[in-house]
Amino acid sequence: MSVPTRPDLGSLPAYVAGRTVPGAIKLASNECPGGPLPSVRSAIAEAAADVHRYPDMGVSALADRLARKYDFPVERVAVGCGSVALCQQLVQALCAPGDEVLFAWRSFEAYPIVTQIAGATSVKVPLDAAHTHDLDAMLAAITPRTKLVFVCNPNNPSGTAVRRADLVRFLDQVPPHVVVALDEAYREFVTDPDVPDGMEFARTRDNVVVLRTFSKAYGLAGLRVGYLVGPAELAEVVRRVYIPFSVNSLAQVAALASLDAEGEMRERCAGIIAERQRVADELLALGFEVPETHANFVWLPLREKALDFAEHALANKVVVRAFAGDGVRVTISTREENDVFLQAARSFTG
Repeated sequence: MSVPTRPDLGSLPAYVAGRTVPGAIKLASNECPGGPLPSVRSAIAEAAADVHRYPDMGVSALADRLARKYDFPVERVAVGCGSVALCQQLVQALCAPGDEVLFAWRSFEAYPIVTQIAGATSVKVPLDAAHTHDLDAMLAAITPRTKLVFVCNPNNPSGTAVRRADLVRFLDQVPPHVVVALDEAYREFVTDPDVPDGMEFARTRDNVVVLRTFSKAYGLAGLRVGYLVGPAELAEVVRRVYIPFSVNSLAQVAALASLDAEGEMRERCAGIIAERQRVADELLALGFEVPETHANFVWLPLREKALDFAEHALANKVVVRAFAGDGVRVTISTREENDVFLQAARSFTG
């Protein structure tokens, strides 16, 4: 029996997750080494006794807590099944077929996927020579059909970041009917004071939303919980397209416990940031091009050598994330695991 499906789904790009290879170190998915913080593990274990109950569909306890944390009315907060789900909800809430979603490329690989699922059209603007968002080119690419612009800051996979003056100038010129989503999944790893906190723009601009996640710095990638902060009307329509109960009860408990352990999280991030600098310095000394990174990974723009490097790393028991023709993204892990990767990099002769 032949069942008719949407013809455009045949061209839908596949999301490529980082591989897990038995016996190899996984540095492919920007996961945080060590897993959930100790107090969070305990909270998850205690909450497991209640998983026969449906979760709070509105994720109200977490939304209330985040509203207090950032000093926003709770109506301006939406919680979702990871920030990637909120990306999709944003497109669904804003776009009809033929509308355009604009983003840099290369950037987060889910953007074109969630755009096509919603029937909208992707508009990709190449990164500049420094592997950073070309904001002037993005402004020039806005048309009357543009409904949403994603600015991934720091950018995944390049790790580069847009500075405050450039972002302010950009936001000043974006038409008010176009929503700008500042995707800040890696915000906790930013140390440069000139890389702005998107919350300041969500607080003062009616067309800006901020996306964040508990997957990275908090070590909850497997539980899938993220959040959006923006105008109340927009947060409300994002909640309308939410799949009921998609944020499970363990995820909400873990996120709340993670917020209670903010100090531990910051300490862990400081260790990753120190390792990030050490790894980048060693790679530079080896002759690799390494753009300045503000995330928990480094980017090697190896272009046509990307796949060869990834295979060489795998032969040395390290899994990295290759983007064919563009480069390789390498997660920063513990010193011991990073040293194994660096040893592989030293022996690459491609």
